[in-house]
Amino acid sequence: MDVTCEAVPRDYAFAREHERARHRYLSAAHDPLTFARLAETGVGDGWRCLDVGAGGGAVARWLAERVAPSGSVLATDLRPGPGSRPPVVGHDVVVDPLPAEEFDLVVARLVLRHLPQRDAVLAKLVRALKPGGWLQVDEFDTSYEPLLLAADEESALLYEKFLAAKEAAMRGAGVDPGWGRRVPLAMHRAGLVEIDPRPRVQLRHRDGADLLLLAQAAVDMRAELMAAGMTGAELDRVREVVLHPDFRATSCLMYSVHGRKAAR
Repeated sequence: MDVTCEAVPRDYAFAREHERARHRYLSAAHDPLTFARLAETGVGDGWRCLDVGAGGGAVARWLAERVAPSGSVLATDLRPGPGSRPPVVGHDVVVDPLPAEEFDLVVARLVLRHLPQRDAVLAKLVRALKPGGWLQVDEFDTSYEPLLLAADEESALLYEKFLAAKEAAMRGAGVDPGWGRRVPLAMHRAGLVEIDPRPRVQLRHRDGADLLLLAQAAVDMRAELMAAGMTGAELDRVREVVLHPDFRATSCLMYSVHGRKAAR
């Protein structure tokens, strides 16, 4: 099996400079759900797994421990960082091939929402599954993330403006902000069975990793957010607003969706 391919450059909604912080917050906020759902598949010794869009490698490391000693994990990313353990292979899931019927488990977390070709990529991931294999797709639906409490009216209005600008910037980058809720139907159309969507919502407060991940977007997406109508001063103020002790909001929905390839 050879899937080591030269990555094709593509613009993403996020800058790379603060990737480590983003990956740290992402893991703290969402690894518990991702790992619990992966465990439900029964993944264990001898399984062959594919982690698409491996990012900081947390999911791949968890899988590597579960499938040892005789299994394997192939972790891929468009732009793999150096020194990842297990190693992350440079691979563009949109254009580069994947072997057919190779994997017992494929996982893609927060990847397909970024890809206008998401339905075609989903079909490619299904083809890569062995008969009876599992696909797990974890995705946000950011159409729902209401404010609950802010320090004052100005802070509340600024937070709402930030969310609207983020939504516009993401759409401008080809992201489908509501993709999470569409994953189950997409899996059904791709021929999977035993489809099982699980939604999760969190409380956003200044000590929560989900809120720190959101605040990081004000840094990572600064140029895009300003193009969507925010000023630099407003973006600086957003961090103050969300890190205020009185701030509370509902997170967006994270959907963790299982589907299984029918056995022959």
